[in-house]
Parts: sequence; C-alpha cells; structure tokens
Amino acid sequence: MIIASVRDLCLQLISSAFQRCHASEDLCRLSVILKRSPQSDPHSVLISVSDTGVGSCLEEFGGVKLRKEAFGAQIWDGLLFVTATSIDYDEIYHYQFNLKENVSARRLTRLPSNPKNGLKFSGTEVCLSIIESIDVLVAEFSRFFQKILILKIPNVAIELVVEHGDDPGSRYVNVFLANEWNPLPISASNLERLKSGLEDYVFKHGNTLSTKCELCFSSWEHLKVGSGVACCTESHKYSGSVMEAVIVISEISEVASTCLRTHGLKTEVLYFKDFSPCPIPQSSLKALTSIDWKSYGLSFGSVVVQGGFALVEWENLPPYVQIDIVLHHYHEQITIPSGRLKTRRDQNLIKKAIRLALDDLKDNFAGVLLSAQALKIGSYAPDLAKTISSLILSSNDSEFRKECFSFLGLPSQGIGGEVVEDCIKERLITVVEMNDRDPQRSKEIPTFLFEDDHMQDSGSQDEEFEVEGAFSSMDIC
Repeated sequence: MIIASVRDLCLQLISSAFQRCHASEDLCRLSVILKRSPQSDPHSVLISVSDTGVGSCLEEFGGVKLRKEAFGAQIWDGLLFVTATSIDYDEIYHYQFNLKENVSARRLTRLPSNPKNGLKFSGTEVCLSIIESIDVLVAEFSRFFQKILILKIPNVAIELVVEHGDDPGSRYVNVFLANEWNPLPISASNLERLKSGLEDYVFKHGNTLSTKCELCFSSWEHLKVGSGVACCTESHKYSGSVMEAVIVISEISEVASTCLRTHGLKTEVLYFKDFSPCPIPQSSLKALTSIDWKSYGLSFGSVVVQGGFALVEWENLPPYVQIDIVLHHYHEQITIPSGRLKTRRDQNLIKKAIRLALDDLKDNFAGVLLSAQALKIGSYAPDLAKTISSLILSSNDSEFRKECFSFLGLPSQGIGGEVVEDCIKERLITVVEMNDRDPQRSKEIPTFLFEDDHMQDSGSQDEEFEVEGAFSSMDIC
C-alpha cells in the first residue's frame, strides 16, 4: 500500500479502525482525538485513532509505504506508536513503527507489554504527531465521517475529540451515529442500509445537518431512489465480489435554491471499498463514461475527480433536479445458480450495477429517465387517443362500443368523450414507458395495450418469466 500524504495516512488509519469495528459482532467505538499541548511544540498535533473492534495484526502497519513527498515538508517524523490486543490475548502489546525506514526488518520496534489480568477485550490505538492545523484536520475528518454514515453500520459509534492543551473547558466532542436519524432495523441488508444512507446524505445536504432540510425537502416524495447489485463468483480473482449501486434523483423547490449543495447541479459519485470510503478508481470513471446515458434521457457532459470522489456534469439536467450516486464494492460469499455465472471485469461490473439502478428507477417511477425517442413518441399520444376515442364514440355498432369500453375497463354507458380519451392516452403512455427499457428485458414480457381473455391462458408463460426475473436485481457476471 502506497500512500501519498500524511493526511491520507490518517484517513487510512481511521478507515482500518472502522473496518475492524465492522468485523466485530459487538457494539464498538471508534475515537479520533486531536490534542495540541502548548507546553511542547505549539504547532504539533498529537493524533490518536482508537477502536474497540477486532484486534489488528502487525502486517497491517508494516506494509504501509509513503511517497517521499510525504516527508519532504518535515511535518512528521515517520513514527507510528501502536497499542493492540485481541480477545484471546493475555497481554496488551506495544509497538513502534518507523515508516521512514526502507528496510522492513528495521521498521518494527517491540516495546514492553502489559498484562490484561484476566480481562477479555480487544482493540487498537495508533498515535502519531504531525505539524498541521487542527481546524484543517477537523474539517477533513468530519467530511470522512459524514461519508462513512452513508453505510449506516449500526454497531459502530464514532467520536471526534479536540483538546487544546490541558484545560478541560477547551475539549470539543462531536459524535457520529449511523441510526441517529431515520433508523433501520438491525436485520436490514447492506443494500437497504446504503439506500437509506444515501437518502439521509441528500436530505441533510451531505450529512452536514442533524436532520432533513425541510426547506428543500418538505416530503419524502421529493426523492426517487433506484438500486442495483452485480456480482461475480466464477473466477478466483472475483470470488464473492459484489458491486452495489444506488442512485437518488431529488427535486428541490425553486424557493430553496439557496440551499443547493457546494457542487450545484453536478452529480456527486461516492465510492466505498469493503465498507470504507475510498478514492474512486479508474475503472469506475471508465464505466461512467461508457454507459449509454441517452437511453435514460440524460446527456453526459464530463467527469472530474475532486477530493477522491467524482463529479459528473450533465448537458440537459432540468433546473432544481439533483442526481447523486454511490457505489460500494465488497467481497462476500454468495450462493448463485451455476448456470448463470459469467466472468466480468470490474468496469463491466460497475456498469451493470449502475444500469440496474437506472432500470429500477424506470420501473418504479412512471415517466422517469425516459429516452428522447420515448418522449417523442409519447408526445403523439394525445392526438392518437383523441382519434381512437372519436372512432369508438362515433360508431353505430353498440356491440363494438361495448367491447371497446370493456377493454378500457370503463362502464358501457354514461361515459363522456374526455374520460374515454384520457383513459386511452394513459394506456398509450404506459406502453411507451414500458417499452422504453433495456431491450433484453423488454423481450421477456410482451406489452399489451388492452387486456383480453387470452392473457388468462398464458399462466405457464408468466410463471416462467417470474422464475427468470427472480435474478434481475442481482446480475451475475
């Protein structure tokens, strides 16, 4: 592992601590303490990252490598002080790592250990001293924790503590709890937590608020959420590899335009790797640019990387509409029918998960993400509905009119022309929307403008489609 800067090292230490807490089945605490002591160097900040998760291993720190630029500004002496123990250990072990040392065998110094006196607990603390502004560190760590909250891991409580010297009154504590607002049941799946976490992130303007912004989002209906999961299990490289994608489309009131987030109408694409925020990889960027966005009514403009996440700019996004995307790639053992296994690279895995999330939005929200072709065809629906309605109502054949009304689900008498016209128009638009989907999925179930008795005779086909579609939310590579 090669790390570019000391700040990135601190974020990596926090990330590792969070992963150790997630791996534990017990309630855990992750604490980050920043302390500046005026008695020593007034510009030096002592950073402590501690957790009560599963114990760490020496390889976790011994394999860390930093670029030479990280030591160039003389802001850090290269020393890490580690205290660690596991539940089945009888002692608490202390180590010193010198990351400036190029020879691996010379990096580690074992310090005297302490007995646990029969107590059963596990945890890790990592300490280092750097020359940096506390305000800068607090802002960066807070943003990192705000992103971690998207995962909504229920067994981890996070606290950020700032101490200026030995004065108790100078102590500042900020606690980050995943289920503090809009809680989920413990039994919720990873995908359900990711969906709820991104909803909260959008509602609270990047988790900078303690609750939903009522000015921008007066009701939950302002959010449309879609999700998709793609998996690979065939090859050794992708064994148990899962890619989850969640997309949120929010409509913000024009009167609340002053509350728009820092990135304006650009789409923020967040990336998580094995339950921790991570810089978005190149494969994800390539996947974003290779998706056929036009088939979803979106015109892709450009994508840039900023602060580890991607910002996508659209050429045709309506005013006051915001799109947010989160991707989570992790490894998990899953059982999949072998006949549906294929091999897929990371880029295609990401692409498929995003497409499934887009399809999920189209399936659950009428009129959302329609292609330009569907919008064009749909624009003819009013005139066509008016023509068909006139043909029905002007017919002198009462049996024909009765049969048409039956097909439309309308009573045969006392119906005005506008009602018939609106009913036909709605059915036409529904068919257009249903056919404006993935071509492969559209072939599975034929779309009929009017229901008839012959549909009742195809029950066996419906059962076949239901079995085939049971895997639609988990596409296998």
